[in-house]
Amino acid sequence: MSSPRHTLPGAHQPPAPQPTGSRTAGPEDGPEDAGPEGPRPEDGRSEDGMSEAARPEAHPTDGVHPVDESRPLGRILLFGIQHVLVMAATPISAIFLMSATLRLDPHLTVDLLSAAFVLSGVGSLIQSLGPWKFGPRLPFVMLPGGAPLVLFLAIAEQHGLRTATGAVILTALFSFVVLPVFSRLLAFFPALVIGTMIVIVGVNLVKVGAVLVTGRPGEPGFADPVNLGLGMATIGFTVVCYLLCTGVLRQLAVMLGLLAGTAFAAVLGAVDLGRAAGGGLFNAPQPLPFGSPRFDLVAALPLMLYSLASMAEATGQTVINAEAVGKEIDRRTAVPRTIRGDALTSLAGGFLGLPLMVTSGENIGIVRVTGVRSRFVTAAAGLVLIAAGFLAPVTRAISVIPPAVIGGTAVVVFAVITVLGIQLLGRSDLDRHANTFVCAVALALGLLPILVPGVYAGFPPNLRILLESGVAVGAFTAALLHFLFHHVRPGVAARLAVARTESDR
Repeated sequence: MSSPRHTLPGAHQPPAPQPTGSRTAGPEDGPEDAGPEGPRPEDGRSEDGMSEAARPEAHPTDGVHPVDESRPLGRILLFGIQHVLVMAATPISAIFLMSATLRLDPHLTVDLLSAAFVLSGVGSLIQSLGPWKFGPRLPFVMLPGGAPLVLFLAIAEQHGLRTATGAVILTALFSFVVLPVFSRLLAFFPALVIGTMIVIVGVNLVKVGAVLVTGRPGEPGFADPVNLGLGMATIGFTVVCYLLCTGVLRQLAVMLGLLAGTAFAAVLGAVDLGRAAGGGLFNAPQPLPFGSPRFDLVAALPLMLYSLASMAEATGQTVINAEAVGKEIDRRTAVPRTIRGDALTSLAGGFLGLPLMVTSGENIGIVRVTGVRSRFVTAAAGLVLIAAGFLAPVTRAISVIPPAVIGGTAVVVFAVITVLGIQLLGRSDLDRHANTFVCAVALALGLLPILVPGVYAGFPPNLRILLESGVAVGAFTAALLHFLFHHVRPGVAARLAVARTESDR
């Protein structure tokens, strides 16, 4: 599988070394001199004028892939903090939404926020380092939020928090049980299906980032000019840093743009420093914050059904992450390792009062923009997240960054994910009309609930939650249509041809 080409200027990387026994390049791999970013200039220099030999990732030693290379501790921590700053808004907003919806006590909210940071860090370590059969050993981070949070809140409101906690634990165990069956279905998730799903994921994430800048339609402060200005200024700062900086500073362009946006917000008086003041020094997650879990299979059913869609999404995240770092993987082993990491982290999260934890695509865009492919960077991000969970002042300091600034950074990073999906589709033989039709229908159904919120408002609640997950709908639509067009239809046509031949005798 060749890596994406020419996503952003100046982000060239050297060709990834091929593992011993890996397949030889085929026609779909492009020119022989194309590395993960495509053909390079003849003088061996990238577009930023830096020779490939001088780039930080340029010399894997002893055949070690850049994903598996360590870096100086200070540099790894810097890059890890960059990941944390970009994704910190997700656990913060998830816990604040839980608190507001379920009217939780402020002290309980602080405990849950601490748990969210710690579990995000633990999950990131598992996925990045890959102990035993858990984690694909790729640069991943893990987060709460999204559809699993919505399902958790729905179960909590209908059946109580103890039942919601039990549903998370049951769903994590369910994932372990059905994983062997799901692994057999991976053959039905080719590049066409995964590329379609990644495009939908990217568009959905861009919308999430944009809402951080604009606010939600109909709510007070929607499209506030100050917030729009902060978001646009943050994007501008990021572009300027990427344009003018070289070497390590260019790789830190996302973080520098974020910090510049925060400083600009402080000048405008849009930073609430009061949120960082007060409180103690240490905080620790509390086990079973809602009491002993209550297990109800019927109440947990929507979350268990969603876990199947989450597995499909984890498949796409694993493949596109490997694409972004230019590493060949065996999906039959790497994808189950990702899903096991998700399930194990979610199981632990259930005992800490959290919704399902999922592998995040947010950091993939950062990897692509910066060109830093080492999984030890996201492992460092995991350590920073764990420290933030236990050090209360760090958590409060991160929460000071205005949502509009984080949204401005997120829009750029998430749009890169969309581009990666488009590049994957570009290698999916869309010249074939059947593939074009499969992609078009899956995109239409997957993007519908994203572009038209509330389109399924008239459906039963449990069914509506599943249908409103555009990623799940798009993935299953693409997989089903691909199966019908490329497996069922040829078989039926062959049988009809045989029947006609026999009737003509």
